[in-house]
Amino acid sequence: MRAVVVERYGPPEVARVVERPDPAPRRGEVLVRVHAAAVTSGDARIRAARFPRGFALPGRLALGIRGPRQPVLGGTLSGVVEAVGAEVEALQVGDRVAGMNGARMGAHAELVAVRATRLARVPEAVAHVDAAGVLFGGGTAWSLVRDRAALAAGERLLVVGASGALGTAAVQLGRMQGAHVTVVASAANHDLARRLGADDVRDRASTRLADLGGFDVVLDAAGAIDRRTGLGMLAPGGRVVLAVATLGETIVARGPVVAGPADERAETFAELLDHVAHGRLDPVVRSAGSIDAIAEAYRLVDSGAKVGSVVIEPQR
Repeated sequence: MRAVVVERYGPPEVARVVERPDPAPRRGEVLVRVHAAAVTSGDARIRAARFPRGFALPGRLALGIRGPRQPVLGGTLSGVVEAVGAEVEALQVGDRVAGMNGARMGAHAELVAVRATRLARVPEAVAHVDAAGVLFGGGTAWSLVRDRAALAAGERLLVVGASGALGTAAVQLGRMQGAHVTVVASAANHDLARRLGADDVRDRASTRLADLGGFDVVLDAAGAIDRRTGLGMLAPGGRVVLAVATLGETIVARGPVVAGPADERAETFAELLDHVAHGRLDPVVRSAGSIDAIAEAYRLVDSGAKVGSVVIEPQR
């Protein structure tokens, strides 16, 4: 199979397409022929060893000192089941599936082995590009904002960094939950934010974040605020969600502060895909092209100007 490998940390050009042996599904796994794989901010951080403050040493110890021990990155995918391992009964060859492969990654390839329990069926009405595009940002928003911060109807939600994968999903989640949604975004993305459901749009260039306040939930999807600033923006009983928290902020996160990794659950994936199938959730996704476009995809993610999700299509 063809796969993208990152053998040393560095710029987008370190990601190379090579031939590798086809993986085989083990017990409890299925082999998925990947039709679309997201190229996320998480993938870009690993590729460049660009971690939030405090995570540089733990990150390298966990992932690899000079380069990733698992050279095929990519944790979010959509495709078709190619083969089924032992003790898998819920899925069969030919099923359309999407999911997240966690720390095992491997989705930036034509084939990847994934535990069956980490996959959800993709409705026929949902394209693979949209399925792969919605899971990373949507799953994070549903886990951190809906489940852990418990955003409720009638509350006031602020989204900082509203144009990326997480931000676009969070704006739509706020609308679905019946919250009043305020976003801070660049002028080029104001119309998008309104279309997705924002009630109040503030310009990033002219808004001082510390001057904003009275929110029940503040989501920082861009690493633009720290714990202290976020707490100062809350109404009584409010919660601040730091999606790009430092190591220190993650360690002390409790009470009104939510930080740390999002849960990756097949039940959430199925819910997100159902929302997409019925037109309730816009994946906001852009395909960079075939697997050979991986460096271009990474450059777009690194630019900080990415809107929604970016995917590659290994079968093109």
